[in-house]
Amino acid sequence: MHSFYSHREDHSPQKGFSLIELSIVLVILGLLTGGILTGQSLIRSSELRAVTTESTEFATAINTFKGKYFAIPGDMNNATAFWGAAHATPATCITTAGTGKQTCNGNGTGNLDVLNGASQYSEMFTFWQHLANAGLIEGSFTGRGGSGNPQHHILGTNAPTSKLPGAGWLATWAGTFPGNAMSYALQYDNFLEIGGATTNDFSFNPILTPEEAWNIDTKVDDGKPAQGKVVSRYWNNLCSAADDGSSANNDLVASYRVQDTAARCTLMFRQFF
Repeated sequence: MHSFYSHREDHSPQKGFSLIELSIVLVILGLLTGGILTGQSLIRSSELRAVTTESTEFATAINTFKGKYFAIPGDMNNATAFWGAAHATPATCITTAGTGKQTCNGNGTGNLDVLNGASQYSEMFTFWQHLANAGLIEGSFTGRGGSGNPQHHILGTNAPTSKLPGAGWLATWAGTFPGNAMSYALQYDNFLEIGGATTNDFSFNPILTPEEAWNIDTKVDDGKPAQGKVVSRYWNNLCSAADDGSSANNDLVASYRVQDTAARCTLMFRQFF
């Protein structure tokens, strides 16, 4: 007698993926991967274009400010007449935290050359505050350095952020700079710089790869890291290197190290205003 639950063998063929089906899956995966990489590249290209756009917008804002107020923002020696004083006594003004648009005057030399103490008004910070007070750039800025260091840039608070992630702008003056371990020996005068945020200093951490820096420099200037109006920091075989191999801060015949894919560079727009 056969049991009601008698065993039956299943001789139906086992179904798997055919070579055609596997090929289709691989093609789809390749398209997805390619699309993601292309999307990332397009996003980065847009971020790099923002650097050029922002520098152009700042140039327009500065020129408009000069035409209206007959002074350089930050250096303006009658700024308090327009936006109020943090304190009526100039020496006390720089140490007093103002409210709203209140500010302190610059010295009117034509250079962003005043750097006061930590948490105090200084020309490199009132530069951004005055531009914002005049409605020429977006944002609201304190005009004062950070609490830990006179030149401490707090992006979004006393200096503007960039659409380039992690980056922001600084404005200052260097005149004829003799060069140091980071910067070339050049005539800088009033300049802008885009770089990465630091914990207690200028916003000059490397934020661009050498190829990205070269790309921006080539589009707006000459593509040379130590010549023209756009120059790089970090000359010592990091962002750039001397063409003859003997890098020095006064060896201005140099090129960007475009084969290095790490973030090595910041860019300075010298003699900008």
